[in-house]
Amino acid sequence: MRVLIIEDEEKTADYLHRGLTEQGYTVDVAREGVEGLHLALENDYAVIVLDVMLPGLDGFGVLRALRARKQTPVIMLTARERVEDRIRGLREGADDYLGKPFSFLELVARLQALTRRSGGHEPVQVTVADLWIDLISRKASRNGLRLDLTAKEFSLLSVLARRQGEILSKTAIAEMVWDINFDSDANVVEVAIKRLRAKLDGPFEEKLLHTIRGMGYVLESRLQEKTSAS
Repeated sequence: MRVLIIEDEEKTADYLHRGLTEQGYTVDVAREGVEGLHLALENDYAVIVLDVMLPGLDGFGVLRALRARKQTPVIMLTARERVEDRIRGLREGADDYLGKPFSFLELVARLQALTRRSGGHEPVQVTVADLWIDLISRKASRNGLRLDLTAKEFSLLSVLARRQGEILSKTAIAEMVWDINFDSDANVVEVAIKRLRAKLDGPFEEKLLHTIRGMGYVLESRLQEKTSAS
């Protein structure tokens, strides 16, 4: 799941980036309003965490401009605690409001709640053959056996599963699983795919994660194809 944080306080932004990344989210960070609005309009995010007090274009301005083009779920994150500010944020189109200081676990819970409410954009569960993935509880199993995945491995698997049957290039995978500063020349994708494949396919007869030479990777069941061909 890809999340955008628009927050000018370096300490808060770094804390959220680190914490959400450890939870398996793909996180982009903008430090001022115009940059954040550009990222929000150019990319597809599951949720945007938006601070009100931003240099240049403030959070309310970002929200108004965003709502004219897109309906991406937004959580307003701010030190302001006045009721008037919370009401204004909600009237401008915010989906939720969280005041500073805040509980990180509460923020994660609110992100998950917004994802569930916008279920048309983000499925709750995905299945591929005997593979079962719960995107909210972040659990995966094959043939009833729990897969012990790291946060990044789960993010990689969920991206492939949501686009099962579609060949994804290394560049596309890097953009969806790692952040905007990812070095596309690095072999991080290959290493991550290798580790995921060992856990996902290693113990099982049917292989689901396939390499398409010169193109990328695809998650799909080919058992049905073989059965139909025979």
